[in-house]
Amino acid sequence: MDPRPGADDGWSALHGDIEPSVVVRGWLRMIRALAAGPVLRVPPDVLSAAGVAAVAAALAAVAGPGWSWLAVPLIVAAGVLDGLDGAVALRTGRARPAGAVVDAVADRVGDVLLGVVLLVLGAPAGWVAAALTLVLLHEYLRARAQAVGMPGVGAVTVAERPTRLIVVAMAAGGAAVFPAGVPALGWGWGATFAITWTGIGVVGLVQLLVGVHRSIPPRFPRTR
Repeated sequence: MDPRPGADDGWSALHGDIEPSVVVRGWLRMIRALAAGPVLRVPPDVLSAAGVAAVAAALAAVAGPGWSWLAVPLIVAAGVLDGLDGAVALRTGRARPAGAVVDAVADRVGDVLLGVVLLVLGAPAGWVAAALTLVLLHEYLRARAQAVGMPGVGAVTVAERPTRLIVVAMAAGGAAVFPAGVPALGWGWGATFAITWTGIGVVGLVQLLVGVHRSIPPRFPRTR
């Protein structure tokens, strides 16, 4: 954990006042350890762009024959870079609204590229479209709810971006080890994890809707 007081508050401020969970706090601890030395001299927007480039490179890896395994470390690198941009912005005092916009746009571009990775791995276009539609609904709902000051959307759902990165990395890794498909099921890796992503997306959207519902103030004040 970053020993500086208020470090988690700074992360929350950059992410719409989301309160970090125990898992997120552990992730932040690792990212803050990496956000040191020469990394602090890299502009946060460059780190955001590098994260997108890493996902694009992962896409190129799965498109090339015999290179699916390379997509796994590239996707992991994309996740680390996605965390580093905010950590560097906080530590160097370069956090700004425009940077948050760049980060959000980079994340959505990266999400689309992750969907294309599954498409290249053989996922049906319909399942990929469903997974990406749920991502956009999830993020749009959270952004609009935060814009009107609803605190209930601060709960971290199962469908956050790290989960999406893990799902696609597992698909790429599985395709590298078992090119014929998922053992015992006979399904392609792209299709299997596009369906998995969609299922997780539905659960995450429901969790977010529950948070929004809880944040709606009662029409009339309660009286005893």
